[in-house]
Amino acid sequence: MRTQFLLPFLLLASQAAVAQTTVGAANAATVVGKGATVCGKVESFRFSENTDGQPTFLHLGGAFPKHTFAVRINGVDRSRFEAAENLVGQMICVTGNVAFAQGNVPEMVISKPDEMTRM
Repeated sequence: MRTQFLLPFLLLASQAAVAQTTVGAANAATVVGKGATVCGKVESFRFSENTDGQPTFLHLGGAFPKHTFAVRINGVDRSRFEAAENLVGQMICVTGNVAFAQGNVPEMVISKPDEMTRM
């Protein structure tokens, strides 16, 4: 009986712990392999139609190719988000798991609008 009441609490607690750390785009490498919130100014974007998944990349911490962090929105999810060109020059925060992408640039893949906040 106790397990029935404890399990929902543990699930909520584990979800709340997913993204406890907030860092700027320049420090995203410090949270690779973890859930985090990364914030920064969108300096440029790129639609990669010849890349698997046809992603759109938002570049933070510098314009491509000198950016320090990238947000990847796969083509299948793109229609859920505001147009990338409208985000250039804007401060955003994204929440999720940070991983190294090609070129050892930290990257986060997001698929839902609630994973990105415009500041």
